[in-house]
Amino acid sequence: MKQINPMLAATAIALSALFSGAVFAQASHDQKTMEMSSKPGLTDGEVRKIDKEAGKLTIRHGEIKHLEMPPMTMVFVAKDKSMLDKVKAGDMVRFMVIHENGQMIVTDLQPSK
Repeated sequence: MKQINPMLAATAIALSALFSGAVFAQASHDQKTMEMSSKPGLTDGEVRKIDKEAGKLTIRHGEIKHLEMPPMTMVFVAKDKSMLDKVKAGDMVRFMVIHENGQMIVTDLQPSK
């Protein structure tokens, strides 16, 4: 019976431990991301444009933490077109957004005071 090279065995064990650690770290990150995305919160922003007919609005916003989105200006879909009657271009707002079926949907929209 042949003996296993001790250096080769130690390397194999070290690589296995390293790979297992990386898998565990990714699983932990995925869990944190899932937890964050399940807790949407209000985000501050400024309404730049409203298209009531299409039910869309453009908002320049701060970081949307639960979606891990940096500050930017983008178009959102209003869950209910009537919420667009509460604001106009240039208004500062607080809004809640979810990502659903490939769309960013505003579920709550309030003028900031």
